[in-house]
Amino acid sequence: MNWFITMLASSIGKKLLMALTGLGFCLFLLIHLIGNLTLYAGKELFLSYVEHLHALGPLIRVAEFGLLTFAVIHISTGLILFWQNLQARPVRYQVNRNAGGRSIGSATMPYTGVLIVLFVVVHLLNFHFIDHSLQTVFQAVDATFAMLPYVVFYTVAVIIVAIHVSHGFWSLFQTLGANHPKYMPGIKKLGIVLSILVAAGFGLIPAYVSFIM
Repeated sequence: MNWFITMLASSIGKKLLMALTGLGFCLFLLIHLIGNLTLYAGKELFLSYVEHLHALGPLIRVAEFGLLTFAVIHISTGLILFWQNLQARPVRYQVNRNAGGRSIGSATMPYTGVLIVLFVVVHLLNFHFIDHSLQTVFQAVDATFAMLPYVVFYTVAVIIVAIHVSHGFWSLFQTLGANHPKYMPGIKKLGIVLSILVAAGFGLIPAYVSFIM
């Protein structure tokens, strides 16, 4: 047990925690996206999806607790690694180098992560922590996306999520040992495809709800 705690306390251990929890969030994003895509099929199918989801009862509570645990681990570990990196390099480079294919996603990971946390809190307040006896989830979606400021906020937030995923997806596989010339190019392309799906799938929902439904 001591070796396990020592490993988790090391830089490699923290990166593994980030990778595993990040993988969990990527899977959740896909599942959540598939569920939200039912909006494009109409109000009835979306409400049916929500009803079947709530019918899972205790399983949903377990999943929510698991996601919360993953979030605490991912956020706290990410902040610790960010702080350790700053401590290891207290003086910033005078020239902004782009060695190793440094992208917008990789350069902004800590910052987009913080913004995503803020977005998730607002998102949950608008759609999850509501009085379901007064309005359905669809009514909450319809009313919220009728407000232009929130639509802009939501769209920008979804783009930020996509940028975070574009780097985080392939980076987690690299951490887990899949950094091989044969596989990594395909994994990077898959990460780009996933980020585009996230941006388009979630990002077009406000326009569809507001102008088509």
